[in-house]
Amino acid sequence: MGTSTRNPERKPRTGGAQKELARLRAEVARLRAQVRALKSEQARSQEFAAIPALPPPNTDGNLPAEATLDVIVARQIIRRRRTAGWSQAELAARAGVRQETVSRLESGRHAPTVRTVDKLDRALREVGA
Repeated sequence: MGTSTRNPERKPRTGGAQKELARLRAEVARLRAQVRALKSEQARSQEFAAIPALPPPNTDGNLPAEATLDVIVARQIIRRRRTAGWSQAELAARAGVRQETVSRLESGRHAPTVRTVDKLDRALREVGA
């Protein structure tokens, strides 16, 4: 009952077919490298897009104090969290706050409480971030 999986009618590959197969394999490898590079570039652009911008200055050229402070705190949290290599969910779990809280603070549009900032700071200090 032991039938062979080889097809006796199958002809061996010729030199031209082997060259074409090698060319196609090289093309697939090149395309995969391009896809990896594009994904990496996309991730970097999304990372920088996530950093909140400072609010525009008023007519005198002064930044609004409260909104600017919110953005500065947000940028510091983002920088320290990324330095630690943590996701928002991981930082939230280690600090004892909800992930939504970290997300809102990192957007720069919400003012953190002193208690929340203290929790985040303590969690980030544990890893030296």
